Amino acid sequence: MRNIVSILLIVIFANCGGPEPRRPVKVKSASFYKESAERSRQLLEQEEKSIQEIIANDTANVYQNNASGSWYYFLQKNGGDDYTAHPDDLVTMTYNILTLQNDTIYSMEDIGIIKYKVDKQELFQGLRDGVKLMKENETATFLFPSSLAYGYHGDNDKIGINLALKSTLSVLKIERQQDSIW
Repeated sequence: MRNIVSILLIVIFANCGGPEPRRPVKVKSASFYKESAERSRQLLEQEEKSIQEIIANDTANVYQNNASGSWYYFLQKNGGDDYTAHPDDLVTMTYNILTLQNDTIYSMEDIGIIKYKVDKQELFQGLRDGVKLMKENETATFLFPSSLAYGYHGDNDKIGINLALKSTLSVLKIERQQDSIW
């Protein structure tokens, strides 16, 4: 009897380890993110190569690049005023959107003249940056990699996924933000 009680106590104490957590059936790793980053890097590399070819073949214009990664040249420059748009300024402007092969996606007539509150309204990243580089009565043409345009999503209409774009932007007027005095 003593043996039975001893065995019973051993079995009871052996099973008191607590519940064992279940392991996932499929273990996910960071390889998906690494592959995605590699695809994005290759796409950007390919788009930059296309942009550099356009710049090399366009000997009539002098291109500049900005810190965000787009390239541009001025068609019309304002030599007088030095003021460029700042956040909260109201900019009256017009622009178009083309492919890098100069196929029109949206013309200036399609878009029309718009009033844009700098950094407070929706525009794609490249155009938001471009507006802040320009003065009143200036026109510039920009080349944007897809990461600064509509990216992997497109615009759900005419602009497809991962499409590098060309855009001519004209800043017609900049209404400076008035600082409020409390």
